Order: sequence, then C-alpha cells, then structure tokens
Amino acid sequence: MILVLLFSFIVLSTQAKPKQEYYELRTYTLTSPEQRQGVEAYWQNAAIPALNKMGIKNVGVFREMEPGETPKLYVLIPYKSLQQFEAVQSKFFLEPAHQKAGDTYINAPFKQPAYQRIESSLMKAFTHLPELEVPAKKDRIFELRVYESHSEKFAKQKIKMFNEGGEIEIFRKTGLQPVFFGETLVGTQMPNLTYMITAPSMEAHKQHWKQFGQSPEWKELSSLPEYADTVSEITSVFLVPTSFSQI
Repeated sequence: MILVLLFSFIVLSTQAKPKQEYYELRTYTLTSPEQRQGVEAYWQNAAIPALNKMGIKNVGVFREMEPGETPKLYVLIPYKSLQQFEAVQSKFFLEPAHQKAGDTYINAPFKQPAYQRIESSLMKAFTHLPELEVPAKKDRIFELRVYESHSEKFAKQKIKMFNEGGEIEIFRKTGLQPVFFGETLVGTQMPNLTYMITAPSMEAHKQHWKQFGQSPEWKELSSLPEYADTVSEITSVFLVPTSFSQI
C-alpha cells in the first residue's frame, strides 16, 4: 500500500511540473513602410500558418510602440523542446503551402530585400515560469526587457533571484503579468536574461511598476547581499501586438 501511494505521489509530482520551453526571439530591422507591410504579411499568411501546422502555437508578432528611424518588428516563437526547434529549422522552408504563401518574402530580389537584417536569440524558460502565459486578447501592451550581467556567474544569480528568490511571484502580486522569462543561450548582449510582461494600458503598467517598487517583499529581496551587482545594464522596449499576433 505504501509503495502504491509513493508511486502515485511520484507520478503526480512529475505531471505537475511542465518541462521548460524554449523561445526564439527574432528582431527584424526594417527600412521602409513597405518592408514592414511585407514582413507582416509574410508572418500572417505564410509563416504562422506553417508553424501552427507543425505544432507550434502562440506565435507573437509585435510592433514598437514608438518606432525609431529604422523600425523593428519582433517575433516570438515558443518551442516545447530543442528537438522541436531543430525539426522546424530543417523542414520550415520545404513546406509547399508555406513556399507559395510566402513567395514575395522568400524570393525577394537582391535590390529589393524583404528586410534589412534579422537578429535572433534562443532562450530557455525559467524553472518558475516554464511555459508561455498568453494574455487575453483584449487591449494590451507589452514591455520586453533585457537584463545584462557582467559575468556568467552573476547572470545565473539574477535568474536565481527571479526563481528561488521569489521575484516572479512579487511581479504577480503587484500586477506585473508575465508572458515569459528566458535565459539567453545564444544571441547578442550576453550574458543576459530576457522577459516580457503585459498590461491593459501604459497607465496600468506604470501603476504596477510603482506598486512593485513599493513592495516590502521586493525591498527585502533586493537588499540581500547575494543578489547585489547582478545586473549591469537594462534594455527596455514597449511593444504592441499586430492584429494577427497569437499573443
């Protein structure tokens, strides 16, 4: 009887812990409104349908809230495993329907490229937020934040602060709704962690950050010596979803 109960507990414990996802974040640098329209059309009509067909759900496509001289488009693709990521890379452009729907983008001529450049990073989800959390499809804005560290050791310590330290839970308690948290395995600005949070509006978002900063739990956590000097630079960009974004 004891063995049966122990086995049941192990099974339930295993089922209760989802595996950590992997995220690819693509950043398109664009030089004209025509490029933006073309890249968005490609993702709406070709890439997202192809990824969905391959079992990839909840693909996010975002514009900058305040574009600069060279506007950017952000694409977030979640994968259940590295094996799924590899399978998509090897088969993605071979799918006939994808090739047909994405012809203008895929076969853009040399003198009329579909975009200026793509930067891509691969991340592994945090243990305390192992899966993407998709917000309701209502009015929403997003903040994408990158926390750089001066060494790999201190980057790991900041990740520990979010996980075991409880910073993610403090986010939730103060209204900062997570979408994902990821440790960057391959990409730029390393070592770093990257995360995305969402809110119904900028006003609500500012209020949530204010509540976070005033939180007694945050003040206590941030004063611990073990988490000192874990972040050397923060990059933040505000995003809005395209009409066809699945996040």
